[in-house]
Amino acid sequence: MKAIYRNAIEACQKCIVDCRICLTEMAGKESMNDCPKCCIQCADACDALLKMMTSDSAYIKQYALLCAEICEYCADHCEEHKHEHCIECAKSCRACAEACRKIAA
Repeated sequence: MKAIYRNAIEACQKCIVDCRICLTEMAGKESMNDCPKCCIQCADACDALLKMMTSDSAYIKQYALLCAEICEYCADHCEEHKHEHCIECAKSCRACAEACRKIAA
């Protein structure tokens, strides 16, 4: 694994945890948008990128760009809610998107 991926790996791991917390907290509650569905997709995208980074895949840049897009989508939806877990999730998603764009550059 390359050292340049370290920040993105940590950001993806935090994003996965915060998305799962948000998903758990939102389970069974009505939502005005795609939250918590977007949390599932975001956690899955981060997990896929983690696998690509740890195997030093030739497709890391493409996965990173897609992961950044999905993280931004999730952050947009979570930010619309005022729950603490949604706000935390949105912050993690934004940080992860930024880390993803850095490795895709």
